[in-house]
Amino acid sequence: MAITFGSFDGVCSTAALVICPLMGTSGQGVEPTCYSRNVQIGQTLIFQPSTCFVHIVAIIMTAIMIYHIRSKYTAVGRKEIVMFFWMYMVIELLAMFLDSGIIPTSNVSYPWFAAGYTGLVAAAYCCLLINGFVGFQFAEDGTPLSLWLLRISCFAVFGASFFIAIATFKSFVSFSPSKPTGLFVIYLIWPILCVATYTILQLVLVFRTLDDRWPLGDIIFGFAFYAIAQVLLFAFSVTICNAIKHYLDGLFFFTLCVLLSVMMVYKYWDSITREDLEFSVGSKAAVWEVKDPLLTASVTAPSTDYEEDTSSYHAGAASLVGGVSGTQYYGVKQAYGAQGGYGQGGYGGARRAYPPTSEGY
Repeated sequence: MAITFGSFDGVCSTAALVICPLMGTSGQGVEPTCYSRNVQIGQTLIFQPSTCFVHIVAIIMTAIMIYHIRSKYTAVGRKEIVMFFWMYMVIELLAMFLDSGIIPTSNVSYPWFAAGYTGLVAAAYCCLLINGFVGFQFAEDGTPLSLWLLRISCFAVFGASFFIAIATFKSFVSFSPSKPTGLFVIYLIWPILCVATYTILQLVLVFRTLDDRWPLGDIIFGFAFYAIAQVLLFAFSVTICNAIKHYLDGLFFFTLCVLLSVMMVYKYWDSITREDLEFSVGSKAAVWEVKDPLLTASVTAPSTDYEEDTSSYHAGAASLVGGVSGTQYYGVKQAYGAQGGYGQGGYGGARRAYPPTSEGY
């Protein structure tokens, strides 16, 4: 069935979305033409088991990415981008319960969870969009102005999307499941606009401010994964489901490709940010590169400097005043007082005492 603007009939007949059980005029939702097989664990029937596995992998990978982002203490936009990954983790956790049927569609709480999921998805794309402007430093990253602008914007988008979703599910005011135009816009059109704008902004940032062109690969791969996810879900989901005999459907590949695109967002951010080693307090040992040629010579050949230092004084035995290291001083075989203590040779029977005579020079 063709996809019509403002209607989820064509969309839900192809893809098993979270909101599809709440759409349609019959009040029973819109059932997809083909969907993956279910698995019964104990007394619980699990829907979309393969997709749930991808959700679990996404949560683990997001936790790893958040850990690495938080470890880059001085990177640009660290606090802003980590908020996007926190939101993505919550979305995957909530989607796992909704897709699997752990929260049944017949339960009275399902519309509220579905509305919360819709609001979080819209807010996450808003967060990604605002992160696209962080690199241009309209507001200095990490400052209260930048962070609160991001938080207020995401909260406003979440509130508006949540209200539109729950009003559509419950037929509040002028909203209705049979005419979900507003929900169609925030669920399908808004994410595409945010991803397209973010991609364009990052391309401009790379070409205008960066000398390195390698981050372009991360941008291209991220956008490609996202585009492939949309095509597989809305165009080939039924074909894939029939070809694999209901073991998988388009939702599995959609979730996987979205995870890969999010990982490319992290890879891109990591490639364009550099940590200031002077202020870094991370656990990893910093590798310092020596630029001074004199220091480089001293590092590569330390024994030469010590030999010149000792030969300049011509001292047979070690003297701390003469600049010889303590290891050489205490390494002398002759112990203290071996030749009568303070004799003519000085400490330990050395040939000269301090101050040195002109003979050594």
